[in-house]
Amino acid sequence: QVQLGESGGGLVQAGGSLRLSCAASGRTFNSAVIGWFRQAPGKEREFVAAISASGGRSYSADSVKGRFTISRDNAKNTVYLQMNSLKPEDTAIYYCAATARLFMPRDSSQYDYWGQGTQVTVSS
Repeated sequence: QVQLGESGGGLVQAGGSLRLSCAASGRTFNSAVIGWFRQAPGKEREFVAAISASGGRSYSADSVKGRFTISRDNAKNTVYLQMNSLKPEDTAIYYCAATARLFMPRDSSQYDYWGQGTQVTVSS
């Protein structure tokens, strides 16, 4: 099993930056694909980015491409989401999730373990 906990959220002005962290416990973390998702009030949960178990492959949603970067440090059991040039529409609760699948799903139903989420608010 994998247990996940997000941190790093907060209030930031438009154009600013935040770095979210997803700390994991469990022996299977280093073999898990990790994804970041977000959910704004009244909206469905949305895929943001995913990274392979080794960290060698990643991809992100078009809405954040060029602004957000996902990375991981397996020695620290942590995945990061660096968010730059933030916009008010990035405001949401951000979740990290883990799956043992060999591919990197965009579908949240393909992930088995979830953190509790961290709030990101971008003011205009």
